[in-house]
Amino acid sequence: MKIITIFILIFTSIICKSQKNFSTEYEARYTLDYKLIKSEKEPRLTTFILLMNNKESYFKSMNVYVGDSLMYYKKIKENENSLNNLKYTSEYPENIGITLGKIYVTSPISEGFAAYEESNNINWKLVNEFKTIGNAKCQKAITTKYGRNWIAYFNPKIPLNFGPYKFNKLPGLIVELYDDKDEFHYKLYKFKKRKGLCPFANSYKLKKPVKKEKVYMWRKNMILDMNAYKSIVKEDPETLRESERKLRKLYDDYNTIELSPD
Repeated sequence: MKIITIFILIFTSIICKSQKNFSTEYEARYTLDYKLIKSEKEPRLTTFILLMNNKESYFKSMNVYVGDSLMYYKKIKENENSLNNLKYTSEYPENIGITLGKIYVTSPISEGFAAYEESNNINWKLVNEFKTIGNAKCQKAITTKYGRNWIAYFNPKIPLNFGPYKFNKLPGLIVELYDDKDEFHYKLYKFKKRKGLCPFANSYKLKKPVKKEKVYMWRKNMILDMNAYKSIVKEDPETLRESERKLRKLYDDYNTIELSPD
């Protein structure tokens, strides 16, 4: 969708850096099939990277991760607002850091970056059901979190208590995760050891501490920001009115991964 694509570009065009290293021992990569718009017939597809050591993890869109890497090593320019940089944006641009007790999130907003934290208090129920994923026998677990019912399969032979998005605290790496409506479906497609430092992890400055609920409203309200739309798209008044009508429909149909803050 042209309009959604434009707003992704606007939403993630402000990139400000400061260095912060993340000590990495393992790397996992996930696909996500998702419905950004509830009425979409077919899900969209994107990818994420999860960096881990035994005590903490760091989760990020693969597109944003690659873009941050290129900026850190000065292969592309910071603050460059161009269609060429669109491939380094994401509809899910958060940086998510997880420790035993806390979840730390940094998310871009129109003025810079918003930061919030929440308790890492997810509670799972282990289910005596198993399925083979790849060559591994994985166990099922269920939880209710963020307004959705979630099903996970974890591999107990990979003793890392992490997984995609904010999900963690299972006795093994989460290799598959989805909600019961199957609107968001993560699958592990790569896992390997990776020892070293990631020098650009969560490297955004000018972060504004906010309440978590505001981040999701800011993101949704960006869809209705016609002034931002007009600033980069020159169209006649009639076409702009039609675009505004479409934006309002998208606003009503927008599907957030979190339906509630807890």
